[in-house]
Amino acid sequence: MHIQEWLENVPAISVYLLVGIVIGVESLGIPLPGEVVLVSAALLAAGHDGINPWILGACATAGAVIGDSIGYAIGRKGGRPMLAWLGGKFPRHFGESQIATAERSFQKWGMWAVFFGRFVALLRIFAGPLAGVLHMPYWKFLIANVLGGIIWAGGTTAVIYSVGVVAEDWLKRFSYLGLAIAVLIGLGSMLVVRNRAKKSAARSAAQPAPEPGTVPAAD
Repeated sequence: MHIQEWLENVPAISVYLLVGIVIGVESLGIPLPGEVVLVSAALLAAGHDGINPWILGACATAGAVIGDSIGYAIGRKGGRPMLAWLGGKFPRHFGESQIATAERSFQKWGMWAVFFGRFVALLRIFAGPLAGVLHMPYWKFLIANVLGGIIWAGGTTAVIYSVGVVAEDWLKRFSYLGLAIAVLIGLGSMLVVRNRAKKSAARSAAQPAPEPGTVPAAD
């Protein structure tokens, strides 16, 4: 079966479930490509009449909010030993420098770190568990969590879906040449963003890490 025909026949419910589950698991503290899955699903919805972008955004939001809340509960119960355990399992994501960077963000911004963390890959994984470890009041966490989830998931779905609709119409006119140009532009943008992210991470790692036990609870 041609790939286009296969994509057109993907059951909508499977897309909704996949997006909600992947984003939920990522949000509770397990590194998964939640943003990539959401962007891919939104693009698929742009060319698939059976996938409703409103339902897709709602599923992504629900996954983000529920996953973060579970991560918060786990972090509050498990404490710092849990972060040490995660560091052993996922050293690239939960290493000492990554944890120190996330702690500095929480120390400086409090509940806003949860809100803005939804838009940053590293903090998106850390936000729930670390807020629990630092004993942030749950009502503050929940407000930031819900608002961040709605704006991130809903906004990403709306923007990518709109771009996908426009791009699909454009590609119908220019065929594979347009597709090749779009892919090259996308790859170039990704490389630029990745390079900037590496420089930002390097600058954060160069800052002195806080001494153990000195990070106050985000009250």
